[in-house]
Amino acid sequence: MSTPDDDGAPAPHWRRLDPRTVLVTALVVAGVVAGAAVPATLGLASRLGLPPAALWVLAGGVLVVGVAAGADRVRWHRTRYRIGEERVDLHTGLVLVKRRSLARERIRTVDLTANLLLRLLGLVTVRIGTGEHGNDSTLELESVSRAEGERLRRLLLERARTPSPGVHREGELAVLDPRWIRYAPVSFVAPMLGGAAAGAVMQVSEWVGAQGEVIAWVGDRFRQTPLLWTVVALVVAALVAGVVGALGFWIEMWWNYRLEREPGGTLRVRRGLFTSRSISVEEARLRGVDLVEPLGVRLLGAARLDAITTGLAQDHEARNADHNTLLPVVPRTRADAVAADVLRETDTPTGAALTPHPRAAQGRRLRWSLAAALGPVLVLTLLGALLTPVLLWIALGCAVVAVPLAVVLALDAYRGLGHALSGRYLVTRSGTLRRSTAVLERTGVIGWTVRQSVFQRRAGLLSITATTAAGGGAYTAYDTDASEGLAFAAEAVPGLLEPFLERSPETAPKRPTSRAG
Repeated sequence: MSTPDDDGAPAPHWRRLDPRTVLVTALVVAGVVAGAAVPATLGLASRLGLPPAALWVLAGGVLVVGVAAGADRVRWHRTRYRIGEERVDLHTGLVLVKRRSLARERIRTVDLTANLLLRLLGLVTVRIGTGEHGNDSTLELESVSRAEGERLRRLLLERARTPSPGVHREGELAVLDPRWIRYAPVSFVAPMLGGAAAGAVMQVSEWVGAQGEVIAWVGDRFRQTPLLWTVVALVVAALVAGVVGALGFWIEMWWNYRLEREPGGTLRVRRGLFTSRSISVEEARLRGVDLVEPLGVRLLGAARLDAITTGLAQDHEARNADHNTLLPVVPRTRADAVAADVLRETDTPTGAALTPHPRAAQGRRLRWSLAAALGPVLVLTLLGALLTPVLLWIALGCAVVAVPLAVVLALDAYRGLGHALSGRYLVTRSGTLRRSTAVLERTGVIGWTVRQSVFQRRAGLLSITATTAAGGGAYTAYDTDASEGLAFAAEAVPGLLEPFLERSPETAPKRPTSRAG
């Protein structure tokens, strides 16, 4: 029953989590127990015999599942929540009772997540957050029915539902195109998954005591094959496994993808095959977008789109779930169009013409890249001179491959540099292995950081960083012309940088210079 508040108004009802959360815990623990049962049974069978060992393991497994389900039943009984007019309250705990409360006006995210088991049972996990750092900024309800999760999401974001200006449509902004899967194999995920697959094979074979047999089997397959071709074959096999894994990972992450603008100005991303995710972003806290082009997909003319917002969850799980990604890797033209729709702009700022940076910036990148490439070569050369000529040949091979690659990457990094002002946004672009075009609302800039090393000062360059409470917190125009960079910052946010600038009488008002020199 509800009880009156201090002002005499009836208090909102306390609600409990869905009772099926106990079943979820029991099934998860049962799966873990089943996985451990086989090696445990085999280990005990050598001492007790197979039937007694199986019975003991079965009894132990039932006991573990029962204890886990019982403890979760107590947790469920002790957990309750309520949505009041001004606050959201959550009380939980077994021995140590926790009472947590969030002000509704500070709530910025209400995300729904459901793994395969929860989806089969019609349940979701609701994560309510204020977007601030720390564990006290998030409440998690694990688990409630899907209908209750949708009700909570609508209720807690209802305050944002006010008419939003702009000519861009509401409703669906982007929906999954299965052809986008062609970009999955060229992402950095593929080689990582290939290496992980090879490591997993060796680890599992060690667990079952067959690692030696696996190595011997691979050796037999390549006994008559030269070492170079053996290495090539193993690398190709790992890459094939990585490509297959990348395709599967993409399907799991982005199947059923849909980006929508809901009435009142809330962007909602829904995606996931086995684990469904629903992420809501209020446009009121959107400060821009980041067009990300990893090298592999950029060569195919594609990019992904991330949101630059205040109040995204900062915990480990949220970062791994790509909470800020609005659009997966798609053709660049499509990414530009969605960026314009998201920002309610006629012309997308991600396609704005950028001011190129001086040639001196190219020289800096060439020196950095060549130093990184030649460092290992010099080490191998020194060791080869002291130990064995084999290392000298390895150093030569590394130099032949690494030096041209370093030059190409350095030149590409220089071509990617640029900055511009586009309407109410400032734009910065940098990077080569991961090129980023950040579009940041000028009103979202809260400060500037100007960096100029001794070498930059001699070359007439500086790096200027826009600091903001959104996204990564800092967006930098690297190695700009000193006067151009300061003028860019002064024009982007008038009045913010002027107190720290001096204007030369000969060039005023166009060429401000740093007072620090």
